Amino acid sequence: MALDYRKCAEQIVSHIGGRENIVQAAHCATRLRLVIKDNGKVDKKALENVDGVKGMFENNGQLQLIIGTGTVNKVYAEFLSVTGMTEATKDDVKAAAAAGQPIWKRILKAIGDVFVPILPAIVASGLMMGFVEAMGKVYPEFASTSWYDFLDMVANTAFAYLPVIVAISAARVFGGNMFLGAVIGLAMIHANLVNAWVVGTLAEIPKWDFNIFNFIVSVNKVGYQGHVIPVIIAVWLMCAIEKWLHKHTPEMIDLFVVPFTTVLVTTFLTFTIIGPIFSQLETWVLEGAKILVKNPIGSGVMGAIYPWTVVMGLHHMYNVIEAGMLSVEGGLNTWMPIASAANFAQFGACLAVGFKARNNRTKVVAIPSSLSAALGITEPAIFGINLRFFKPIIAGMIGGTIGAIYGAFSGIGAAAYGVTGIPGYLTIQQPVQYTILLAISGGIAFVLSWILWKEEEPEAAEAAPAPAVEEIPEKFVEFGTVISSSGGEIAQCTEGKIIPYTEIPDPTFAAGTLGQGVGIQPEDEYVYAPIDGEISSVAESKHAIGISGENDMEVLIHVGVDTVEMKGDGFEDFVKEGDKVKKGQKIMKFDREKIKAAGHPDTVVLLLTNSDDYQDVKFGANV
Repeated sequence: MALDYRKCAEQIVSHIGGRENIVQAAHCATRLRLVIKDNGKVDKKALENVDGVKGMFENNGQLQLIIGTGTVNKVYAEFLSVTGMTEATKDDVKAAAAAGQPIWKRILKAIGDVFVPILPAIVASGLMMGFVEAMGKVYPEFASTSWYDFLDMVANTAFAYLPVIVAISAARVFGGNMFLGAVIGLAMIHANLVNAWVVGTLAEIPKWDFNIFNFIVSVNKVGYQGHVIPVIIAVWLMCAIEKWLHKHTPEMIDLFVVPFTTVLVTTFLTFTIIGPIFSQLETWVLEGAKILVKNPIGSGVMGAIYPWTVVMGLHHMYNVIEAGMLSVEGGLNTWMPIASAANFAQFGACLAVGFKARNNRTKVVAIPSSLSAALGITEPAIFGINLRFFKPIIAGMIGGTIGAIYGAFSGIGAAAYGVTGIPGYLTIQQPVQYTILLAISGGIAFVLSWILWKEEEPEAAEAAPAPAVEEIPEKFVEFGTVISSSGGEIAQCTEGKIIPYTEIPDPTFAAGTLGQGVGIQPEDEYVYAPIDGEISSVAESKHAIGISGENDMEVLIHVGVDTVEMKGDGFEDFVKEGDKVKKGQKIMKFDREKIKAAGHPDTVVLLLTNSDDYQDVKFGANV
């Protein structure tokens, strides 16, 4: 029996709390995407029982109802009619969902959006810094060579000028002029300022004394090397000022008034308000750390909060504590084990994500970032993975806490400072206990991150008309039937070995959530229409095609797993939405080598997405 699209839409609206509880609605190839005002008004059990809804889940503030290819667009049309809403895009829904998220999630998302584009720079620099520092410790004579000096300069570049890189990326995220953002970042590390990494060694810090209406405002002339949060705040302020000025400045003077005013106001507020706040925060953290490290419980607290001081750019101040410990006769640096426990815990948490992630883009960031953290440079792991996904940084905090407490009780200490993690073996006085400390902190963080962090389900490709393609000669290929039902027969769509849909390496397909069918381990690189019908959808990323056939059969062909991430690279479609096709007609070409190189399974998924509507459904080779 055909689905009553109107009834399905009406029931969905009823069970999500009515029109007044809907912020935004859109759809993709298989799912109806909703942003809800009050999730407490959603009757999830009733939704799961609506005829036409094959599954549901919540993701990034969205309620997503799995309906199926070729059907979801018809239900969506009725949904708009029932609610009186206008059509929206997936980006509209994402924006509405983001706006409704808690403030802390929005802050973390903003930080993640800032750091994702710059990850290659800081990951590469982090690995090189760890390697160069370790080589200098293992071979002291190498540390005095020109090669060491050159490599150290190259390795440190991204971190020495991190505020500039962060400022440019933040300006892009917050919608401001990236070059003005670069100016703000450069001003915060200007050569006329005292370098933040050496300010703790000065007896007196130079100041500016601004006379404002006979009121003297004193500002420390200190840079923000290694800082992140004050830079992001400053650029956010810059973007807000710039946007306001663009709206209120006449066009004929906009070009010089807006940039001049924006930079001047932003830098002054940064150095007089934002800067002093963080300078005071540095002082409090430093004094608090000195007190805490005197006992095991305090050491555990510092092991927990250490990664957050990295986020705020305060961790370089700890060198003052270490230097003080070593300055007394017979002094031992007992701060180093705390830092090592915290850093190695972030390594373990990040490594777990790298091993567990199926998303290739996540994996290729997590693995090298974790190696950098193991060498004592944690920024790539923290900003690229752990803070971005949040649960891994919590796992790292727990591992760092327990490792730091063990370090305090076992009396581990170092004879120098400046290195942690694996290079710490060069300065530590109890290598066996130090090994146990690293195993505890890294191991606990790894296990907890593995348990707590769950990868978000990959989104289905969007249904969108494919661009026009050149006419090609039709080629018809005869394959055997692999799906049969009371609705008709569906042929194999590409050459290869047939496997049950339950063995497809994707949980959504394997569970039959999008309909039942088969998987094909391809031996060819062409896809052929498995039925006569009309193309109902062509993914924007070219890897998936929907076909509507006789007796209302809805067929989905999906080439590879997670191949939506390839954004069409390696795929060529020969049809567009609305085209009529015949069984055996060539409709797609795909590059198996590119899919393999991208780290994705190349299994071709062939599903009868509305298989529940038919009787005597059978699957397999030559059914």
